[in-house]
Amino acid sequence: MSQKEIFNRSTLLLGREGMKALDEARVILFGVGGVGSWCAEGLVRAGLTHLTLVDSDRVCPTNLNRQLMATQETIGQPKVEAMKERLLSINPKADILALNMMYTEETAPDFHLEQYDYVIDCIDSLRDKCDLILRTTSMERPTLLSSMGAALRIDPTKVRLTEFSKVQGDALARAVRNRFKKAKTFPRRKFLCVHSEEPAMQNKTEDTTLTEELKFNKVQTNGSLCHITAIFGMMLAGEVIKGER
Repeated sequence: MSQKEIFNRSTLLLGREGMKALDEARVILFGVGGVGSWCAEGLVRAGLTHLTLVDSDRVCPTNLNRQLMATQETIGQPKVEAMKERLLSINPKADILALNMMYTEETAPDFHLEQYDYVIDCIDSLRDKCDLILRTTSMERPTLLSSMGAALRIDPTKVRLTEFSKVQGDALARAVRNRFKKAKTFPRRKFLCVHSEEPAMQNKTEDTTLTEELKFNKVQTNGSLCHITAIFGMMLAGEVIKGER
């Protein structure tokens, strides 16, 4: 099957120049979970060719309700490898680099962010998220796009894309800002975040998989649903597509 056939509908809407720009864009995506997996899918289905996936996690049963690459068959596999296989089944000619590792302050130099046009942040860890934001915005490029909290929401009509400093009512955004204030270090450039204006709900039952989740550096788990995390991911993908048309 030719690339022309695969991306016929994308080309009709974006035009040949738009498709060329999307094909040449380089994107690195940190966090291939409930938000990141859908973002990756949206990008590759639209025509993005060069995508780097970064995540140290493995697919587990609790991922099945919201993460695109999570199936009964992929449980136990590294998320980036399962996602790469999925994306190549859509476009076998895509250049997908799967890095089964964590982004931290220590590993940050290994990713060579300056080589990318877009950095997409779907990281759960507050410390690592803040470091990625500060590091990316300290450079003239790439463009940074970030995901705030998608958990504890059920209303898809409340999802928004907003400049970070203007995000209200999001606990993760508040925690990020507080960390910046405490360290007296702030982003040097403005950047967009996907978030929800819906007030966060409360979990109605206790989590019975906390011990399992702690293995993946999570100290707390909250309820989340596919129709929200997918919208978050697709909105991030859409911003890249808009920027390249």
